[in-house]
Amino acid sequence: MAARNTARKRAFQILFEGDQRGTDVLTVLADWVRHARSDTRQPPVSEYTMELVEGYAEHASRIDELIAQYAVGWTLDRMPVVDRNILRLGAYELIWVDETPDAVVLDEMVQLAKEFSTDESPSFVNGLLGRLKDLKPSLRRDGV
Repeated sequence: MAARNTARKRAFQILFEGDQRGTDVLTVLADWVRHARSDTRQPPVSEYTMELVEGYAEHASRIDELIAQYAVGWTLDRMPVVDRNILRLGAYELIWVDETPDAVVLDEMVQLAKEFSTDESPSFVNGLLGRLKDLKPSLRRDGV
C-alpha cells in the first residue's frame, strides 16, 4: 500500500499547487505528467494520483460546498491552504471512491496533516472528515 500512500501525497501536492497558483488542478496534473516524461529524475505520476486529481476536479464545487458547510467556525478562504487541500482530497476519496475503506482515508489524510501542517491540523482534518464519513449515506442520496 506504499504506492497508494505516495499517490495520495502527490495528489495532495498537485491540489495544493493548483490552489497556490490559482490554476486548475488538471493543468497542474498535465504539467507534472509532462515534466516526469521529459526529465528522468522526476518520478512518474501514478495512475492512482491521476484518478484522485481527476476525480476531485470532477466534484470540486460539491466538495468545497460540503467542506464549507461542515467546517464549524472556518470559511474555506480562511482555512490554511494545506488543510483545505487535504480535506478536498480526503472528501473526494471518502465519498466517491468505494474501493478505499473509510478508515484508511481518514488515517491517510491525518498523516498528511501531521507531515505538512500545524499541530492542530490532524484533529481538525480527522473531525471534519469523520463528520463527512458519518453523513456519507445521506450525501450520496443528495445526488453527489
